[in-house]
Amino acid sequence: MTQQLTPPTTGTRTSLWRSRNFLLLWSGQTVSEVGTRVSGVAVPLLAADVLDATVFQVSLLTVLAWLPYLVFSLPAGMLADRVDQRRLMVACDLGRAALLLSVPVVALAGHLTLPFLYAVVGLSGVLTVAFTVAYRSLLPALVPPDDLTSANARLEVSENLAALAGPSAGGVLVGLLGAARTFVADAASFLASAVTLLLMRHRPAPRAGGRVPVRAALTEGLGFIRRQRILALVLACTATSNFFVMATRSIEVPYLLRVLHATPATIGLLFSLGSVGGLLAGVLAGRVTALLGGARTIWVSMAVPGPLYLLMPLARPGWGALLYAVGTAAFAANAVLFNVAAMSYRQRVTPARLLGRVNAAFLWICYGAIPLGALVGGALGTRLGLRPALLVCVLGMWSAALFVVFSPLRRMRDFATP
Repeated sequence: MTQQLTPPTTGTRTSLWRSRNFLLLWSGQTVSEVGTRVSGVAVPLLAADVLDATVFQVSLLTVLAWLPYLVFSLPAGMLADRVDQRRLMVACDLGRAALLLSVPVVALAGHLTLPFLYAVVGLSGVLTVAFTVAYRSLLPALVPPDDLTSANARLEVSENLAALAGPSAGGVLVGLLGAARTFVADAASFLASAVTLLLMRHRPAPRAGGRVPVRAALTEGLGFIRRQRILALVLACTATSNFFVMATRSIEVPYLLRVLHATPATIGLLFSLGSVGGLLAGVLAGRVTALLGGARTIWVSMAVPGPLYLLMPLARPGWGALLYAVGTAAFAANAVLFNVAAMSYRQRVTPARLLGRVNAAFLWICYGAIPLGALVGGALGTRLGLRPALLVCVLGMWSAALFVVFSPLRRMRDFATP
């Protein structure tokens, strides 16, 4: 059994404000997410504007950032179930900070190349996989089960606050400092996250006797999901959505730059405006879930916002670019409501000893689809043109709802407590 913090057995929503460990995790992740959003603007701009990368070469950055989920998720789940998850997260934060700091150093030396940027993005992705698996497995040890929805909603709010502020800050910083120097901000955010994790009062739970053989450990999470029909349907929905979302993301910066003729600052602003939908959904997630029920929230959040995605390929230069922000805001609202309901359910029904491997199995499939989607997005953008490719991608995003709309979830309001 993994080393975990011993969660409280009782609590209310307000108890999260008195939970030192949760508040440290929450604050560290908020800062880290802001830095990540800054580099999310800086990386493709560095490739496209400074290194003169083609549309397909820019899409390869997305591929390399997410490919580690396909390769390393299952081993990371086994690792997270066997080691101190907090220490693993600290090591990953420090490693990512060092990698990002290398970009401005190499740029100042005059040796920055596209292959070097690919290497930094890929290695950072490996560390992100291990961090994400440990992070999602640690949360249920910090808060009681009844507070998981509230805790996940707060973390989603932070992610969307970062999405609101980070891209605009990234666009401004790129304009002021240049894309390479902007990487310092992301590195500093990972260092801040490491400090908050080190400040936690860590009380590991006892390990279970014996270890599962490696081969069985790698597949045990997948076996559990296969036996849980709702989890399997949610997994299929999420993987399909991620495939087409990242096909969209892999071409959106070239689309905004070359079709809508947006400046870096405008691109950052559009991304920030798009995150407003997710921010509002995160604030209201608890109320929406209480009103609709957890099961109903999953399929409603996937199906209802879909038509607004079509505004993204309909955007035009100038003020018409705001249509792109509206479409991304609709998707952000969908993603937050869906993620809070689905994640809380997964954390409640999965035994603690398996949670790392079940989370890893989800990441392996859901995030493993992302580099494939990015490749397809780059290929579609090259062959069809950026606007037609974007239309195909957003229709694919909406189609993911079919897995949960035409499922037993339609006949349920909420999930039974396991």
